[in-house]
Amino acid sequence: MVQQIEITLQPKRRGFHLVTSEIVSQLPKLPKTGIVNIFTKHTSCGLSINENCDPDVRIDMETIFNRLVPENRPEYEHTLEGADDMPAHAKSTLSGVSITIPITDGRLNLGTWQGIYFCEYRNYGGARELVVTIIGE
Repeated sequence: MVQQIEITLQPKRRGFHLVTSEIVSQLPKLPKTGIVNIFTKHTSCGLSINENCDPDVRIDMETIFNRLVPENRPEYEHTLEGADDMPAHAKSTLSGVSITIPITDGRLNLGTWQGIYFCEYRNYGGARELVVTIIGE
């Protein structure tokens, strides 16, 4: 069985957001075993799997990414969409725009301390569209 749906995440402020529940609540019934791929249709945000308990991790991730790719660099050519746009594209490349998670016994098989992060790299990114592909039996 292959199934594909599109879901929308509510607008988020800039930063790293734990969205596991928001995504799972929009999924259809999952197969007993398989995989799910989640892909964002945008070039200025990303997806990741990381710490689902301590919110300080999300704050630290924002700090790390901002140090890796700072805004307002004079060598940036792509600046028409604001100081946060070109860094957002670079951060999207670093984090990636899709994740794949195994499905076991009809649920996402994440580790105890793992959750799905939505990484919003724009100051005002708006609602974001995700394509979810479910493959399983």
